[in-house]
Amino acid sequence: MSYTVNASILLTELPLLERPAAAKAAGFDAVEYWWPFSVAVPAQDEVDAFVAAIQDAGVQLTGLNFFAGDMPGGDRGLVSWVGREDEFAANIAVVVEIGRRLGTKAFNALYGNRIEGVDAQAQDDLAVKNLAAAGRAVAELGGVVLLEPVSGMETYPLKTAADALAIIARVKDEEGVDNVRLLADFYHLAVNGDDVPAVIAGHAAEFGHIQIADAPGRGEPGTGDLPLGQWIADAQAGGYAGVIGLEYKATQADPFAWITTAAAQA
Repeated sequence: MSYTVNASILLTELPLLERPAAAKAAGFDAVEYWWPFSVAVPAQDEVDAFVAAIQDAGVQLTGLNFFAGDMPGGDRGLVSWVGREDEFAANIAVVVEIGRRLGTKAFNALYGNRIEGVDAQAQDDLAVKNLAAAGRAVAELGGVVLLEPVSGMETYPLKTAADALAIIARVKDEEGVDNVRLLADFYHLAVNGDDVPAVIAGHAAEFGHIQIADAPGRGEPGTGDLPLGQWIADAQAGGYAGVIGLEYKATQADPFAWITTAAAQA
C-alpha cells in the first residue's frame, strides 16, 4: 500500500520544514501539506525554502491545499468566499508554481464556510467559477483540483460526498472543466453520517484522493471503530489507484506503528 504523510497534522513536534525529512526517515517517500504559509501569496524566499525542504528530503509532494484563510480561527477555504476572489486568484498562481517545481498533481481547494448576510446561491455560483479557474490552471501540470466534504464546522456546507459531487457536476456542466475530483476523506464522511460503503461502491473510480483517520477521535487507524482497511480495499477494487493520505492526529509516540501491526495481521 502506498501512503503519503500529511505533514501539516502529523510530525507536529518538529518545525514545518523538518517534517519531510522526518517522514523519509520513517520510511515514507511522499508527503502532502495543507497550505504551509500564513497568507495567500507568501514571499518568494518562503516558497523557495518550502520547495527546498521537500527536494532535500527526497520525498514527493503528492498533494497541496490552496490557501484556506485563518484555519485556526475557523476559516475553511476561499472558494465560495464572496469578496476574496482576487486573493484566491493570486493564490492559484503560487500553487501552480509550487506544483510545477515539485511535480505535484493534486490540489485541495477547501470550499469555505457560509457567510452570514451573503446569499448562499451567490457563494455557490462563485465557487463554481473559482473551481473552474483553479482546474484550468492546474490542468497545465496534468493536475486535478480536489473538493472535500468536511466535518466539525456547522457553517461548512459540503458535508457529504453528494454535496461535493453536485458542485463538481456544475463545474463540468457550466464551465466545461472536468478535472475537479472528490477528495474522499473517510473520517469526515463517516463523522458526518454519510454512507461510506455506498460512496465507495458508486464513485471509487472517480475519487481524486483518499485520506484516512479513525473515529471517534481522528486518531490513527485502529484507535476507533471505522473499518478503514476494508474501505480502502473496496475503493481499490472499485478502481481507485492513488495513494492513501494519512491525515490523523497522533495519539502515541510512534504515529506509524499501526502500519506494522496491520501488515502483521494481514
